[in-house]
Amino acid sequence: MTATSDSAQKIADEFVRAWLGGDVEKALDLLADDVVCEAPNGRFEGRDRYRQFLEPFASTVISGAVIDVLGNDTQAATVYTTDVPFAKDFRGMDYMTVKDGKITHVISVFDLSPTIKAGGDPQH
Repeated sequence: MTATSDSAQKIADEFVRAWLGGDVEKALDLLADDVVCEAPNGRFEGRDRYRQFLEPFASTVISGAVIDVLGNDTQAATVYTTDVPFAKDFRGMDYMTVKDGKITHVISVFDLSPTIKAGGDPQH
């Protein structure tokens, strides 16, 4: 971490609060251009692919809350809950790596079954 970079915990907190609040652009600005996301519904490489992963879900969030953000200078974990049309109290967790003030890697953990039951596309 450089002296001008924020901690991973702070960046992760800002990231999750941005997209939970519907500001996908602000969230994407915190990602490295070559970010890699591993999720139950696939691997997404690059900021544009991450947008294709995040935007459809974030646009359905009725309400959301951060449960906790744990981290240090280079890694952080966010735990959150959302209410979406297909599920109430839909919980997820993201484990992020931050380098030079940008999120470079995300492991996103959530249950796909509510999406599948609702007839949604698990690839988004």
